[in-house]
Amino acid sequence: MEQEIYRIYFKQHIGNPALSCVLAGEKVCAGQLIGRAGEGLSLNVHSSVTGEVIQVTEGFADIRKCSSKEGDYLPLTENSPLELIKEAGICGMGGAGFPAYAKLDTDLSQGGMVIINAAECEPILNHNLKRIAASPKEIVEGLLIVQKITGAAKGIIALKEKHSNEVKILKEHLKENMELALLPDIYPMGEERAIVREVTGKLLDANSLPLAAGAVVINLETLYRIYEAVILKKPAITKDLTVGGAVEKGITVLLDVPVGTQVESLLQEAGGLKPDVGELILGGPFTGKRTIKEEYISKTTGGIIAAMPFLQDKRNMGLLVCACGAGEERLRQIAASMGAKVVGVEFCKQAHEVKGNLKCDNPGKCPGQSAKVLKLRSQGAETLLISNCTDCSNTVMSIAPGLKMPVYHCTDGALRAAGLRLVRKVRLGGV
Repeated sequence: MEQEIYRIYFKQHIGNPALSCVLAGEKVCAGQLIGRAGEGLSLNVHSSVTGEVIQVTEGFADIRKCSSKEGDYLPLTENSPLELIKEAGICGMGGAGFPAYAKLDTDLSQGGMVIINAAECEPILNHNLKRIAASPKEIVEGLLIVQKITGAAKGIIALKEKHSNEVKILKEHLKENMELALLPDIYPMGEERAIVREVTGKLLDANSLPLAAGAVVINLETLYRIYEAVILKKPAITKDLTVGGAVEKGITVLLDVPVGTQVESLLQEAGGLKPDVGELILGGPFTGKRTIKEEYISKTTGGIIAAMPFLQDKRNMGLLVCACGAGEERLRQIAASMGAKVVGVEFCKQAHEVKGNLKCDNPGKCPGQSAKVLKLRSQGAETLLISNCTDCSNTVMSIAPGLKMPVYHCTDGALRAAGLRLVRKVRLGGV
């Protein structure tokens, strides 16, 4: 049965929420502005469907879809590329949600570069790869657009070397002053500073933005939406995402899903849930959050994952929090679902708080976690639950088994459900 109600949130981005400019009872068209950007850093929000507004709150508008015709939308009206991107309400669609117009409003003409993040950092998520296969010409056109806006002479698309088919496709379409950067297959090879390090050889400190290395980093889907805004005059009203895990069709990639679609509807697109599910995750296995079928997707939703039922282990558990993976709150949530008692919490030695968020000194490069594991052991931990990156997990596994401490990872339920290898002792370069 086709979904009727679409919920469009007024805050789907970093910054201030959009301000509603519609009322309940109004008829709206797909692409129509329903939330005008607020003061300061903010973004426009548009209806993703044609229908009737049935409810407006401070946080969202609910729209009952009235037309089944797909592809039509009210076109944007601005003229310059940067103004079109701003009018379209495009944010970082890899999950960060930073307004694209603000990121691109910079001068890279003095040897700077634009780096396109196509790493597919999180396991299971594959929609950037499908977008490359479906729209290589549009991606290259989008890169030309952002190079022109910023004045960057060089455009680089960064993706993992193992994705040989997508590498081949892109090589056939690249223009002058464009190149590929092939990345190792480790997590978090997709984190902004990790990509800058791999592409430029410069390690930025945790407080620095890529501009400090003369670069702007843009997610691949964000780039595609920029192409749509500038060339097709299309607002940011659709989203690429992956549905995977314990669903009947297995990993399912969906392109151009209307923003505001309900999670339940997308699970049905993937064949529906299998009988036993532990939790639903909105996002990727490392950094995603628990959700419910009644939630709705936003511009930053990259995945919906149905995880396996939680293994039960009631022994005393220590939590080791990594800046690149699940935070303390999420690990406590998982531990509670496992029936474990948390007796200690430690943070990766490279994790530091920056503006309220944990940042890693050198993402994906770990100097060792033995001291943290031993401290948790001294606090009474009999088991470990970790959220570490590939390299950190290796260092944990170099000591925990010798202490007879079973190790669980925040990604276990999702990866088991998808039939993928668990994050434990991993040969670097081959997750």
